[in-house]
Amino acid sequence: MRRVVAALALAGLAVMLTATMAAAETLEALQTRIDDRQIAVYLHRPAGTGPFPVLVLSHGSPRDAAGRAEFGKGTLAAVARHFTARGVMVVVPIRRGYGAEGGAWAEGYGACERADFHSAGLNSARDIRAAVDAVLSRPDADRRRVVLMGVSAGGWGSIAAASQSVPGLLGVVNFAGGRGSLKAGEVCSPDALVGAAARYGGSSRVPQLWLYSSNDRFFGPEIASRLHRAFQEAGGRAEFVAAPPSGDDGHRYIRAIDQWQGAVGGFLAAIGFIGRR
Repeated sequence: MRRVVAALALAGLAVMLTATMAAAETLEALQTRIDDRQIAVYLHRPAGTGPFPVLVLSHGSPRDAAGRAEFGKGTLAAVARHFTARGVMVVVPIRRGYGAEGGAWAEGYGACERADFHSAGLNSARDIRAAVDAVLSRPDADRRRVVLMGVSAGGWGSIAAASQSVPGLLGVVNFAGGRGSLKAGEVCSPDALVGAAARYGGSSRVPQLWLYSSNDRFFGPEIASRLHRAFQEAGGRAEFVAAPPSGDDGHRYIRAIDQWQGAVGGFLAAIGFIGRR
């Protein structure tokens, strides 16, 4: 009986701690401008006064264009809470062509036979960089500690952004980054995608962590391995994690926080972004 009571007490404590962490986070809705366009930027701020290390967390891009409207303040919220609980300010930009405001999509890569994945990634990077600039002007943001993290097109855009100069950038965490997935097992012009990864690697100067699940239905193990090899051979530095299967589609591996938190936390500690826990 005592064991049952103790277990119930621990469960109750876990619920209380979860609620406390959620309450400690505040969510601010900002906007930033890119040329004549504005994008929404959601800032998840931890409790305290800061300055806080800044994690820019970038969403993916559905195969179905209609899905782009679904992004908003709840985008990647569970991942954001994981980091705010660790004293990190998390910034989630809703890039051009996504969310309720929509507007023209800025990340197209053209026809498959002449796909320009390099330029498409740089267009994503413009939105990511605009969010960085908007947030680093705040006194509660640590300008010396910035990390870019993204999934799918957001991971690709983060890699692209890191091929340029980003203030305070310490590293990149890429979950299943890539572009051009047409359907499971089929990528539009894979050679062009690999070539773009090499171009990014040639001008990347910060360490990166790449995580791809073995049952990713957008970018499977073969294309993921090719992208990583091209990036590294061109001069980029990226540790590759061949993650285990996750659900029915490992492309959503970023949601499996309990599975990746050790690898990601270790990487972030190693580059001086957060303390070890």
